Amino acid sequence: MIELKVDLGARSYPILIGDGLLGTPDLLTPYIGGRQVAVVTNTTVGPLFLDQLKASLGSVAVDVIELKDGERFKTLDTYASVIDALMGKRHNRTTTLVALGGGVIGDLAGFAAATFQRGVAFVQVPTTLLAQVDASVGGKTGVNHSSGKNMIGAFHQPRCVLADTATLATLPAREYRAGLAEVVKYGVIWSAQFFAQLEGQIDALNQRDAAVLAEVIRESCAIKAEVVAEDEREQGRRAILNYGHTFAHALETLTGYEQLLHGEAVAIGMVLAADCACRHDLLDEASVQRIRNLVGALGLPTEMPDAIDPSAALTVMGMDKKVVDGRLRLVLPERIGAVRVTDQVERATVLTTLEAG
Repeated sequence: MIELKVDLGARSYPILIGDGLLGTPDLLTPYIGGRQVAVVTNTTVGPLFLDQLKASLGSVAVDVIELKDGERFKTLDTYASVIDALMGKRHNRTTTLVALGGGVIGDLAGFAAATFQRGVAFVQVPTTLLAQVDASVGGKTGVNHSSGKNMIGAFHQPRCVLADTATLATLPAREYRAGLAEVVKYGVIWSAQFFAQLEGQIDALNQRDAAVLAEVIRESCAIKAEVVAEDEREQGRRAILNYGHTFAHALETLTGYEQLLHGEAVAIGMVLAADCACRHDLLDEASVQRIRNLVGALGLPTEMPDAIDPSAALTVMGMDKKVVDGRLRLVLPERIGAVRVTDQVERATVLTTLEAG
Protein backbone atom coordinates (compact mmCIF):
# COMPACT_ATOMS: atom_id res chain seq x y z
CA MET A 1 0.00 0.00 0.00
CA ILE A 2 1.22 3.49 -0.88
CA GLU A 3 0.33 6.22 1.60
CA LEU A 4 0.47 9.92 0.72
CA LYS A 5 -0.54 12.86 2.87
CA VAL A 6 -2.53 15.97 2.09
CA ASP A 7 -0.93 18.34 4.56
CA LEU A 8 -3.55 20.76 5.84
CA GLY A 9 -2.63 21.01 9.50
CA ALA A 10 -5.54 19.84 11.66
CA ARG A 11 -7.45 18.84 8.50
CA SER A 12 -4.63 16.68 7.07
CA TYR A 13 -5.57 13.25 5.76
CA PRO A 14 -4.01 10.24 4.04
CA ILE A 15 -4.45 8.96 0.51
CA LEU A 16 -4.19 5.17 0.58
CA ILE A 17 -3.41 3.59 -2.80
CA GLY A 18 -3.14 -0.13 -3.49
CA ASP A 19 -4.46 -3.23 -5.20
CA GLY A 20 -7.12 -5.01 -3.16
CA LEU A 21 -7.45 -2.54 -0.28
CA LEU A 22 -11.23 -2.78 -0.21
CA GLY A 23 -12.20 -5.59 2.07
CA THR A 24 -9.20 -5.20 4.36
CA PRO A 25 -10.77 -5.60 7.82
CA ASP A 26 -11.15 -2.34 9.73
CA LEU A 27 -8.93 -0.40 7.30
CA LEU A 28 -11.29 2.57 7.43
CA THR A 29 -12.25 2.30 11.09
CA PRO A 30 -9.75 4.96 12.28
CA TYR A 31 -11.42 7.54 10.02
CA ILE A 32 -15.01 6.97 11.14
CA GLY A 33 -16.34 9.68 13.42
CA GLY A 34 -18.95 7.73 15.39
CA ARG A 35 -20.87 4.47 15.36
CA GLN A 36 -23.03 5.26 12.35
CA VAL A 37 -22.09 5.35 8.67
CA ALA A 38 -24.05 6.24 5.54
CA VAL A 39 -22.57 4.88 2.33
CA VAL A 40 -23.55 6.95 -0.71
CA THR A 41 -23.14 4.99 -3.93
CA ASN A 42 -24.95 4.38 -7.22
CA THR A 43 -26.77 1.56 -8.95
CA THR A 44 -23.68 0.57 -10.95
CA VAL A 45 -20.98 0.62 -8.26
CA GLY A 46 -22.97 -0.57 -5.25
CA PRO A 47 -23.55 -4.14 -6.44
CA LEU A 48 -19.85 -4.46 -7.31
CA PHE A 49 -18.09 -3.19 -4.20
CA LEU A 50 -20.52 -2.57 -1.34
CA ASP A 51 -19.89 -5.88 0.42
CA GLN A 52 -16.11 -5.35 0.30
CA LEU A 53 -16.49 -1.83 1.65
CA LYS A 54 -18.55 -3.03 4.59
CA ALA A 55 -15.73 -5.39 5.53
CA SER A 56 -13.40 -2.37 5.73
CA LEU A 57 -15.76 -0.55 8.08
CA GLY A 58 -15.73 -3.01 10.96
CA SER A 59 -18.72 -3.22 13.28
CA VAL A 60 -20.28 0.20 12.74
CA ALA A 61 -23.92 0.45 11.68
CA VAL A 62 -24.09 1.00 7.92
CA ASP A 63 -26.98 2.54 5.99
CA VAL A 64 -26.82 2.61 2.19
CA ILE A 65 -28.07 5.45 0.01
CA GLU A 66 -28.10 4.29 -3.61
CA LEU A 67 -28.46 6.91 -6.36
CA LYS A 68 -28.89 6.79 -10.11
CA ASP A 69 -25.68 6.72 -12.14
CA GLY A 70 -24.59 9.68 -14.25
CA GLU A 71 -23.52 13.33 -14.29
CA ARG A 72 -27.05 14.46 -15.13
CA PHE A 73 -28.13 13.36 -11.65
CA LYS A 74 -25.59 15.63 -9.90
CA THR A 75 -28.33 18.09 -8.99
CA LEU A 76 -29.91 19.78 -6.00
CA ASP A 77 -32.81 17.33 -6.23
CA THR A 78 -30.47 14.36 -5.83
CA TYR A 79 -28.63 16.15 -3.02
CA ALA A 80 -31.98 16.71 -1.28
CA SER A 81 -32.75 13.00 -1.57
CA VAL A 82 -29.49 12.22 0.26
CA ILE A 83 -30.39 14.65 3.06
CA ASP A 84 -33.90 13.15 3.21
CA ALA A 85 -32.40 9.68 3.60
CA LEU A 86 -30.06 10.83 6.38
CA MET A 87 -32.96 12.43 8.22
CA GLY A 88 -35.18 9.41 7.68
CA LYS A 89 -32.51 7.08 9.07
CA ARG A 90 -31.94 9.41 12.04
CA HIS A 91 -28.31 10.25 11.41
CA ASN A 92 -26.71 12.94 13.56
CA ARG A 93 -23.57 15.06 13.91
CA THR A 94 -21.37 12.07 14.72
CA THR A 95 -22.22 10.22 11.52
CA THR A 96 -19.70 9.62 8.71
CA LEU A 97 -20.64 9.65 5.04
CA VAL A 98 -18.65 7.34 2.78
CA ALA A 99 -18.61 8.10 -0.96
CA LEU A 100 -18.29 4.85 -2.93
CA GLY A 101 -18.11 5.60 -6.65
CA GLY A 102 -16.76 8.05 -9.17
CA GLY A 103 -16.53 11.83 -9.17
CA VAL A 104 -20.28 12.43 -9.21
CA ILE A 105 -20.82 10.36 -6.07
CA GLY A 106 -17.82 11.95 -4.37
CA ASP A 107 -19.05 15.46 -5.14
CA LEU A 108 -22.61 14.72 -4.02
CA ALA A 109 -21.70 12.86 -0.85
CA GLY A 110 -19.09 15.47 0.02
CA PHE A 111 -21.58 18.31 -0.40
CA ALA A 112 -24.11 16.46 1.73
CA ALA A 113 -21.41 15.94 4.38
CA ALA A 114 -20.42 19.61 4.23
CA THR A 115 -23.97 20.80 4.86
CA PHE A 116 -25.78 18.12 6.88
CA GLN A 117 -26.10 19.49 10.42
CA ARG A 118 -23.47 22.10 9.43
CA GLY A 119 -20.88 19.52 8.56
CA VAL A 120 -20.11 15.87 9.31
CA ALA A 121 -17.15 13.60 8.55
CA PHE A 122 -16.77 11.86 5.23
CA VAL A 123 -14.47 9.41 3.51
CA GLN A 124 -13.74 9.06 -0.20
CA VAL A 125 -13.58 5.60 -1.77
CA PRO A 126 -13.13 6.41 -5.48
CA THR A 127 -13.73 3.58 -7.95
CA THR A 128 -12.94 5.32 -11.26
CA LEU A 129 -9.55 6.42 -12.52
CA LEU A 130 -10.70 10.04 -12.82
CA ALA A 131 -11.87 10.06 -9.21
CA GLN A 132 -8.73 8.33 -7.92
CA VAL A 133 -6.32 10.78 -9.55
CA ASP A 134 -8.37 13.95 -9.18
CA ALA A 135 -11.94 14.31 -7.93
CA SER A 136 -11.53 12.51 -4.59
CA VAL A 137 -8.58 14.64 -3.45
CA GLY A 138 -8.79 18.27 -2.40
CA GLY A 139 -12.16 18.79 -0.76
CA LYS A 140 -14.14 20.30 -3.63
CA THR A 141 -17.76 19.20 -3.36
CA GLY A 142 -20.94 20.30 -5.07
CA VAL A 143 -23.68 19.89 -7.63
CA ASN A 144 -24.45 21.31 -11.04
CA HIS A 145 -26.91 24.03 -11.98
CA SER A 146 -28.72 24.12 -15.31
CA SER A 147 -26.67 27.20 -16.22
CA GLY A 148 -23.29 25.80 -15.27
CA LYS A 149 -21.27 22.96 -13.79
CA ASN A 150 -20.39 22.87 -10.08
CA MET A 151 -21.98 26.26 -9.43
CA ILE A 152 -23.30 25.13 -6.02
CA GLY A 153 -20.90 23.62 -3.52
CA ALA A 154 -18.47 23.88 -0.64
CA PHE A 155 -14.92 23.03 0.36
CA HIS A 156 -15.05 20.07 2.76
CA GLN A 157 -12.01 17.84 3.16
CA PRO A 158 -12.41 14.08 3.61
CA ARG A 159 -10.82 12.24 6.53
CA CYS A 160 -9.29 9.69 4.20
CA VAL A 161 -9.12 8.74 0.53
CA LEU A 162 -8.92 5.01 -0.16
CA ALA A 163 -8.08 4.27 -3.80
CA ASP A 164 -8.25 0.54 -4.52
CA THR A 165 -6.74 0.13 -7.98
CA ALA A 166 -8.42 -3.27 -8.34
CA THR A 167 -11.73 -1.45 -8.86
CA LEU A 168 -10.42 -0.11 -12.17
CA ALA A 169 -10.68 -3.59 -13.71
CA THR A 170 -14.46 -3.13 -13.90
CA LEU A 171 -14.29 0.24 -15.66
CA PRO A 172 -15.63 0.37 -19.21
CA ALA A 173 -12.94 1.42 -21.70
CA ARG A 174 -14.50 4.84 -22.25
CA GLU A 175 -14.59 5.61 -18.50
CA TYR A 176 -10.99 4.49 -18.14
CA ARG A 177 -9.80 6.74 -20.96
CA ALA A 178 -11.71 9.66 -19.47
CA GLY A 179 -9.61 9.33 -16.32
CA LEU A 180 -6.40 9.53 -18.33
CA ALA A 181 -7.31 13.10 -19.32
CA GLU A 182 -6.77 14.29 -15.76
CA VAL A 183 -3.46 12.40 -15.66
CA VAL A 184 -2.25 14.27 -18.76
CA LYS A 185 -3.31 17.51 -17.06
CA TYR A 186 -0.77 17.00 -14.30
CA GLY A 187 2.03 16.67 -16.80
CA VAL A 188 1.07 19.90 -18.57
CA ILE A 189 0.60 21.99 -15.44
CA TRP A 190 3.40 20.65 -13.24
CA SER A 191 6.00 18.29 -14.68
CA ALA A 192 7.55 18.10 -18.14
CA GLN A 193 9.25 14.91 -16.99
CA PHE A 194 5.92 13.31 -16.08
CA PHE A 195 4.46 14.41 -19.43
CA ALA A 196 7.38 12.82 -21.29
CA GLN A 197 6.97 9.68 -19.17
CA LEU A 198 3.33 9.46 -20.28
CA GLU A 199 4.37 9.87 -23.92
CA GLY A 200 6.63 6.87 -23.48
CA GLN A 201 3.96 4.77 -21.77
CA ILE A 202 1.07 5.20 -24.21
CA ASP A 203 0.86 1.49 -25.06
CA ALA A 204 1.12 0.44 -21.41
CA LEU A 205 -1.57 2.92 -20.37
CA ASN A 206 -3.87 1.84 -23.17
CA GLN A 207 -3.39 -1.77 -22.07
CA ARG A 208 -4.00 -0.89 -18.39
CA ASP A 209 -0.61 -2.18 -17.30
CA ALA A 210 -1.02 -2.53 -13.52
CA ALA A 211 2.48 -1.45 -12.52
CA VAL A 212 2.48 1.60 -14.79
CA LEU A 213 -1.01 2.56 -13.69
CA ALA A 214 -0.12 2.35 -10.00
CA GLU A 215 2.83 4.69 -10.52
CA VAL A 216 0.75 7.12 -12.59
CA ILE A 217 -1.94 7.27 -9.90
CA ARG A 218 0.68 7.81 -7.19
CA GLU A 219 2.37 10.64 -9.11
CA SER A 220 -0.94 12.32 -9.97
CA CYS A 221 -2.12 12.22 -6.36
CA ALA A 222 1.25 13.47 -5.12
CA ILE A 223 1.06 16.49 -7.43
CA LYS A 224 -2.51 17.31 -6.45
CA ALA A 225 -1.75 16.86 -2.74
CA GLU A 226 1.13 19.34 -3.00
CA VAL A 227 -0.97 21.93 -4.81
CA VAL A 228 -3.91 21.59 -2.40
CA ALA A 229 -1.61 21.79 0.65
CA GLU A 230 -0.28 25.09 -0.68
CA ASP A 231 -3.70 26.59 -1.53
CA GLU A 232 -6.65 24.74 -0.02
CA ARG A 233 -9.43 27.08 -1.13
CA GLU A 234 -8.18 28.14 -4.55
CA GLN A 235 -7.12 31.64 -3.65
CA GLY A 236 -4.00 31.37 -5.80
CA ARG A 237 -1.87 28.47 -7.00
CA ARG A 238 -4.62 25.83 -6.89
CA ALA A 239 -6.31 27.49 -9.86
CA ILE A 240 -3.79 25.74 -12.12
CA LEU A 241 -5.73 22.52 -11.52
CA ASN A 242 -8.48 24.05 -13.67
CA TYR A 243 -6.38 23.71 -16.83
CA GLY A 244 -8.81 22.83 -19.63
CA HIS A 245 -11.82 22.98 -17.32
CA THR A 246 -13.31 26.36 -18.25
CA PHE A 247 -13.66 25.13 -21.83
CA ALA A 248 -14.73 21.68 -20.62
CA HIS A 249 -17.50 22.89 -18.33
CA ALA A 250 -19.03 24.89 -21.17
CA LEU A 251 -19.01 21.83 -23.42
CA GLU A 252 -20.63 19.69 -20.72
CA THR A 253 -23.30 22.30 -20.02
CA LEU A 254 -24.18 22.75 -23.69
CA THR A 255 -24.49 18.99 -24.22
CA GLY A 256 -26.68 18.50 -21.16
CA TYR A 257 -24.08 16.33 -19.37
CA GLU A 258 -25.10 13.45 -21.63
CA GLN A 259 -22.87 13.52 -24.73
CA LEU A 260 -19.44 13.90 -23.13
CA LEU A 261 -17.94 12.33 -20.05
CA HIS A 262 -16.18 14.86 -17.82
CA GLY A 263 -12.75 13.53 -18.77
CA GLU A 264 -13.58 13.70 -22.46
CA ALA A 265 -14.62 17.33 -22.09
CA VAL A 266 -11.39 18.04 -20.18
CA ALA A 267 -9.38 16.39 -22.95
CA ILE A 268 -10.93 18.69 -25.54
CA GLY A 269 -10.60 21.64 -23.15
CA MET A 270 -6.87 21.04 -22.69
CA VAL A 271 -6.30 21.05 -26.45
CA LEU A 272 -8.41 24.21 -26.82
CA ALA A 273 -6.53 25.92 -23.98
CA ALA A 274 -3.20 25.02 -25.59
CA ASP A 275 -4.40 26.40 -28.92
CA CYS A 276 -5.58 29.58 -27.18
CA ALA A 277 -2.19 29.92 -25.46
CA CYS A 278 -0.47 29.66 -28.82
CA ARG A 279 -2.72 32.35 -30.32
CA HIS A 280 -1.94 34.50 -27.26
CA ASP A 281 1.80 34.05 -27.95
CA LEU A 282 2.43 32.05 -24.77
CA LEU A 283 2.99 28.55 -26.15
CA ASP A 284 4.83 27.28 -29.21
CA GLU A 285 3.02 25.27 -31.86
CA ALA A 286 5.21 22.19 -31.30
CA SER A 287 4.01 21.97 -27.69
CA VAL A 288 0.39 22.37 -28.78
CA GLN A 289 0.91 19.43 -31.11
CA ARG A 290 2.51 17.31 -28.38
CA ILE A 291 -0.50 17.88 -26.12
CA ARG A 292 -2.93 17.13 -28.94
CA ASN A 293 -1.00 14.00 -29.94
CA LEU A 294 -0.84 12.56 -26.42
CA VAL A 295 -4.52 13.20 -25.79
CA GLY A 296 -5.46 11.56 -29.09
CA ALA A 297 -3.09 8.61 -28.62
CA LEU A 298 -4.84 7.77 -25.34
CA GLY A 299 -8.12 7.45 -27.22
CA LEU A 300 -9.58 10.77 -26.12
CA PRO A 301 -11.33 13.37 -28.29
CA THR A 302 -9.38 16.44 -29.35
CA GLU A 303 -12.09 18.44 -31.13
CA MET A 304 -15.40 20.00 -30.09
CA PRO A 305 -18.60 18.20 -31.05
CA ASP A 306 -19.91 19.61 -34.33
CA ALA A 307 -23.26 20.55 -32.82
CA ILE A 308 -21.76 23.07 -30.38
CA ASP A 309 -21.96 26.69 -31.49
CA PRO A 310 -18.69 28.52 -30.68
CA SER A 311 -20.52 31.71 -29.69
CA ALA A 312 -22.78 29.78 -27.34
CA ALA A 313 -19.72 28.13 -25.80
CA LEU A 314 -18.12 31.52 -25.22
CA THR A 315 -21.30 32.79 -23.56
CA VAL A 316 -21.40 29.81 -21.17
CA MET A 317 -17.70 30.26 -20.41
CA GLY A 318 -18.57 33.81 -19.39
CA MET A 319 -20.81 32.39 -16.65
CA ASP A 320 -18.09 30.17 -15.23
CA LYS A 321 -17.39 30.65 -11.51
CA LYS A 322 -13.79 31.50 -12.35
CA VAL A 323 -14.87 34.69 -14.13
CA VAL A 324 -13.75 37.78 -12.17
CA ASP A 325 -15.21 41.23 -12.80
CA GLY A 326 -16.56 40.07 -16.14
CA ARG A 327 -13.20 38.81 -17.43
CA LEU A 328 -12.48 35.20 -18.27
CA ARG A 329 -9.70 33.69 -16.17
CA LEU A 330 -8.02 30.97 -18.16
CA VAL A 331 -5.28 28.52 -17.28
CA LEU A 332 -2.92 28.56 -20.25
CA PRO A 333 0.33 26.62 -20.70
CA GLU A 334 3.52 28.62 -21.17
CA ARG A 335 5.41 25.41 -21.82
CA ILE A 336 4.80 21.77 -21.00
CA GLY A 337 5.20 21.59 -17.23
CA ALA A 338 4.18 25.17 -16.45
CA VAL A 339 0.96 27.16 -16.82
CA ARG A 340 -0.22 30.70 -16.17
CA VAL A 341 -3.57 31.90 -14.83
CA THR A 342 -4.54 34.98 -16.80
CA ASP A 343 -7.49 37.26 -17.48
CA GLN A 344 -5.68 39.09 -20.27
CA VAL A 345 -6.88 36.98 -23.20
CA GLU A 346 -9.33 38.83 -25.42
CA ARG A 347 -12.67 37.16 -25.99
CA ALA A 348 -12.06 37.44 -29.74
CA THR A 349 -9.02 35.20 -29.33
CA VAL A 350 -10.99 32.67 -27.32
CA LEU A 351 -13.75 32.71 -29.94
CA THR A 352 -11.19 32.08 -32.70
CA THR A 353 -9.95 29.05 -30.79
CA LEU A 354 -13.51 27.78 -30.38
CA GLU A 355 -14.27 28.30 -34.06
CA ALA A 356 -11.14 26.39 -35.01
CA GLY A 357 -11.77 23.65 -32.43
